Amino acid sequence: MFTGLVEETGKIIDIAKKTASIEITIRGKKVAEKAQIGDSIAVNGVCLTVTKLNGNDFTADVMFETIERSGLKRAKAGDIVNLEKSLTLMTFLGGHLVMGDVDCEAKIVSITDKGIAKVYEFQLDKNYKNNMKYIVEKGRVTIDGASLTVIDVDDNAGIFSVSLIPHTIENITVGMKKTGDFVNIETDLFGKYVEKILKFNNFENEEKNQNKKEKKSNLTMEFLQKNGF
Repeated sequence: MFTGLVEETGKIIDIAKKTASIEITIRGKKVAEKAQIGDSIAVNGVCLTVTKLNGNDFTADVMFETIERSGLKRAKAGDIVNLEKSLTLMTFLGGHLVMGDVDCEAKIVSITDKGIAKVYEFQLDKNYKNNMKYIVEKGRVTIDGASLTVIDVDDNAGIFSVSLIPHTIENITVGMKKTGDFVNIETDLFGKYVEKILKFNNFENEEKNQNKKEKKSNLTMEFLQKNGF
């Protein structure tokens, strides 16, 4: 689990493509010096397990599902990525609870200056547009591993926007990107749990109603006649 507060930006040193996975090596001094084999590090919001350590470099395997859902399918040596070591009970929680399980990608459709800030608009791929139900105005969303506040949503278009101050722009990879580039999106965890609970509540209500109907259906003319009706 993570906070969405990027510790540092690192660089992809090497990518080795395998049959249904990739092995990625990343240089990140802060996260590597605190890491051990088996630890979790978020790379642009993707939770990866450290398999090798070598000084300031760490290596991780990326499975097929992660490749398909995230921008790691486009990753190449030299790319700059956001890095965050998994949180502990002593970690300051300044963002929000982030799992490191990317839901989908989004495309930057516009970047507009607004005072000292820049407003970034993102559009979800139509195949993942249903994730908009978890993105709410003034709620939190994780973009390339950075916890950010949503300032506007257009559910029909699958578009939402965030506003970044200069400090944020300088310290996360979104500030390096331009219109047309893609980012990793993780929506708020709690919305998914609420939806699941409500779904099962509906199932239970439907089952109760069905049972009531079945009980009523046992009342036949033959039963009534035998019992003097």
